[in-house]
Amino acid sequence: MTHPPILGTLEAALYADDLDAARQFYGDLIGLPLIAEAAGRHIFFRVGEGVLLIFNPAATEKPPGNAALPVPPHGARGPGHYCLSVPPEALDLWRHRLEQAGVAIEADFHWPNGARSIYVRDPAGNSIELADPAIWV
Repeated sequence: MTHPPILGTLEAALYADDLDAARQFYGDLIGLPLIAEAAGRHIFFRVGEGVLLIFNPAATEKPPGNAALPVPPHGARGPGHYCLSVPPEALDLWRHRLEQAGVAIEADFHWPNGARSIYVRDPAGNSIELADPAIWV
């Protein structure tokens, strides 16, 4: 059996109770453009050709209240993971920017193939990786 085609990842979701803190982290510190928001429910950021969705799980666990947008309930508790693709020559700049903002670096290492990753936590406790895309080459 052959599978129908998949073009790639269109969106990924993280969950955060404090959307204002998430907006400051992803918008102000990381510099992702905000493309949509619904107060108390979600904020969406453009990441390259895709979208990072950040939902308040207390709002999205409930059945849809809008018949025009019948998105099924969803949500997660506890830390998730998201990786941003970063040019390898920019990783030192990112490390400096994050440290200057008071963000603790959890890990900064080279993978067996020589590619590098930096790990931090967002305000909701999600594990955020900034990585040379060569980690998957």
